[in-house]
Amino acid sequence: MKKLPSNWLLIIGVLVLAFGPLLVLQGKEFGATDSSFVTAIEKDHPNYKPWFEPILKDSGPEVQTFLFAAQAGVGAGVTGYVLGLYKGRSERRKKDEQG
Repeated sequence: MKKLPSNWLLIIGVLVLAFGPLLVLQGKEFGATDSSFVTAIEKDHPNYKPWFEPILKDSGPEVQTFLFAAQAGVGAGVTGYVLGLYKGRSERRKKDEQG
C-alpha cells in the first residue's frame, strides 16, 4: 500500500472539518449569537433599553458576512505579521550569535 504524503492528509483533514458539520447537521437552522442574546435579555428584562444604537445599520446577511470575513482577514493578517516578525528576529539573533 502506498503512503499518502502529509500534505494530502492535511487537505483531507481540512475538508472533513469544513464539510463534516454541513453533512451531519443537514436541515438544522443556524441562528446568530446576537439574536439569541437579545431574545434572552428581552425575556429576562422586558424593560431593558440599549445604551446606544449601532453605527452601521444592518442591511442584510451579506453585510454581516462581509464584516465577519473582513474581521477574520485583518486578524489573520496581524497574527501572521507578528509571527513572521518574531521568527525573523529569532533567526537574525541566531545568525548574529553564530557569525
